[in-house]
Amino acid sequence: MNPSVDALQEALKAEHAAVYGYGVVGARLLGRLRRSAESHWDAHRQQRDRLMARISQRGARPVAAAPAYRLPVRVTSARTAAELAAALEDDVVTAYAGLAGAPEAALRTLAARAMQEAVARAVRWRNDAGRPRAAGTAFPGLPPSALAPGRGAGPS
Repeated sequence: MNPSVDALQEALKAEHAAVYGYGVVGARLLGRLRRSAESHWDAHRQQRDRLMARISQRGARPVAAAPAYRLPVRVTSARTAAELAAALEDDVVTAYAGLAGAPEAALRTLAARAMQEAVARAVRWRNDAGRPRAAGTAFPGLPPSALAPGRGAGPS
């Protein structure tokens, strides 16, 4: 397989999930927060469409969206809706981290921008949920394994 296409597909999967999840998020919000959710939903739809075009241009078939997604937060209020939005953005960051190592500069730039935007959205959603991240979190959204990729790997 092509590592760049595989990484694009992983980013696309995260965008599909974000589009789905923001539908759930927006249903529980009003006013400014709902407008934010709608704006972010639109941004994820546009990014999804751009990723699908990039994958198709490379001669591959973009992965389809699932009919439904298991969401990491059960949404019962505006606060949990904001927590879900932050979790969706964290998942987007994680997916684009794989694309950040692509051999093509344009794909690395795409990944960096997408990760920056997702981290900024996640931070805002956490603040809206009343659960800001600890000040010592250097790379919000990235799993601990991404911060120490060589840990635990011994000589082969």
